[in-house]
Amino acid sequence: MPRTDMPSTWDERAMLTTFLDYARATAVAKCDGLSAAGVGNAPLPGSPLMTPGGLLSHLRWVEHYWLEVVFLGEEDRGPWTDEDPDREMRIGAGLPLAQLVTEYEEQGARFRELIAAHDLRDLAERPVRDGTRVTLGWILMHLIEETSRHNGHLDVLRELTDGSTGS
Repeated sequence: MPRTDMPSTWDERAMLTTFLDYARATAVAKCDGLSAAGVGNAPLPGSPLMTPGGLLSHLRWVEHYWLEVVFLGEEDRGPWTDEDPDREMRIGAGLPLAQLVTEYEEQGARFRELIAAHDLRDLAERPVRDGTRVTLGWILMHLIEETSRHNGHLDVLRELTDGSTGS
């Protein structure tokens, strides 16, 4: 899938899904060419979980949570536990980059199909925070924000890891 922020049409769905796909592809591009050691490198003082691999894993599992657990009301299969709420970050730091990218891209493809099958105004099965049932459109906006914010983190981590910038 080409990395573009230009939708094929100008309706709300096309704009939201295009920007989410663009943010996903940007996260993958920021990790392209990382060494095995770089995937688990945590160069920020006081942030041992902030690694490129940990962030890719986190992004994968955040999408699972919002789309499968909150929106569809399915069982939470996430790796986190009450004792280790950031376990997806810890696990991701130790996985091969190719595996992280493959799992993230496969999940993105599956979620594109899920999103296409629902109206943006459809309400989530499970309420969030204050009991509000958010819409699919809100969830997509949230995932764009979350992924884009972590792309900024990936910029910093990548530069501190091997000097690479851009993407």
